[in-house]
Amino acid sequence: MQKNKRQILTAFLFIAVCIAAYFLIVREQNNKSASAQIFAMDTYMELTAYGKNAEEAVGAAKEEIERLDALLSTGNDKSEIGQLNKNKKGQISADTQYLLNCSFTIYEETDGAFDITIYPVMRAWGFTGEEHHIPTEEELQSLLQLVDASSLQYDASTQTLTLPEGVEIDFGGIAKGYTSQRVAQIMQEYDINSAILNLGGNVQLVGAKPDGSSWKVAIKSPDEQEEYLGVLSAQNKAIITSGGYERYFEENGRKYHHIIDPKTGMPAYNGLQSVTIVSEDGTLADGLSTALYVMGTESAVKFWQNHNDEFDAILYTDDGTLYVTEGIADTFTSSHSITVLEKAVAF
Repeated sequence: MQKNKRQILTAFLFIAVCIAAYFLIVREQNNKSASAQIFAMDTYMELTAYGKNAEEAVGAAKEEIERLDALLSTGNDKSEIGQLNKNKKGQISADTQYLLNCSFTIYEETDGAFDITIYPVMRAWGFTGEEHHIPTEEELQSLLQLVDASSLQYDASTQTLTLPEGVEIDFGGIAKGYTSQRVAQIMQEYDINSAILNLGGNVQLVGAKPDGSSWKVAIKSPDEQEEYLGVLSAQNKAIITSGGYERYFEENGRKYHHIIDPKTGMPAYNGLQSVTIVSEDGTLADGLSTALYVMGTESAVKFWQNHNDEFDAILYTDDGTLYVTEGIADTFTSSHSITVLEKAVAF
C-alpha cells in the first residue's frame, strides 16, 4: 500500500514538472522578439514583434512594405500610381481600389479637406522632391482647376480608373496608414499578439505589451522647446499625427509647410499646430489627421462629435490649447492643461 502511494505521488510530481516545463517553454516562446529597420515611403520605419513566430512575421511585414512602396510610389514611373498619372487610364489593383474608396469617403465627409488629386499643387511647391518654390497666384489658380477627386472615373466592372487630362493622384496622405494596417494584419496571421510598428511616426499597436500592459506612445510636440505633448496608453490602435512642423521651408522669414489646403492651394493655417488621430483603422487615421488639420479647430471638433464612434483625437492649437476627446482622456497624460472634448457638448 505504501509503495503504491509513493508511485502515485511520484507520478503526480512528474506530471507537475512536465506541466511547469511546458508553460515555461510557452512563455519563453511568447517572449521571443524580432525587430527590423527599413527605409520605405520616404521615411524610416521600425518593426518589433513578440512571439514564437516573430522573426517570420517581421520578415513578411518587410516584404509587404516593400511591395506597397513599389505599388503606390508617385516618384516611381513604373509603379501603378506612376503609370496611372502618366497614361491617365489603367486597371488598378485591390490595394489601390481600397485606397481609392477610403480616400473618396474621407473627401466627401470632410467637404474636400482631403483630396488625392492635390499632387500637381504639391509639386508646384516643391514638396514632391523638387526644389522648394512659392507658386504665383496665377499658377495656383490654374492648378486648382485640376484638384477635384470627384472628377476621377472608376469602372468597377473592369477595375479601370480614368484620370482627366492634367489630373494626377497621390496616396501619400493615406498610404502609410494603410501600410501599417496591412502589417498589423500580417502580424495576426502569424499569431503575433504583441507588436509595435512605427512607420515614420505613424504608430500601429498590435495587442498589448508582452506583459499584458498597455503600450505607452509619446505624442510629439510641435514646440521646439519640448519633446512631447504627452503620453498615450493604448492597445490595438493606430496613432497618427500630422503637423506643419514636420516638413516645411522658410522664405523671407515665413514658414511654408507641406499640408496644403485643397481649396486654396496654400499651406493650411487654420488654428492647429498638430492633429493626432487614434483609431482601430490605420487608413482612416492617416487620412483624417491631414483632413482635420486642414479643416481647423472648430470644424475638426464638430467632425469628431459626428463620428466619435470611429476615432478619438488630440488637437493642439496655435494658442497652446490642448484638446483631448473624452474617449482617451483617461489614458492620456501631459504636463499641459487639458481641455476634454465631450460628445454632446456644443463647441
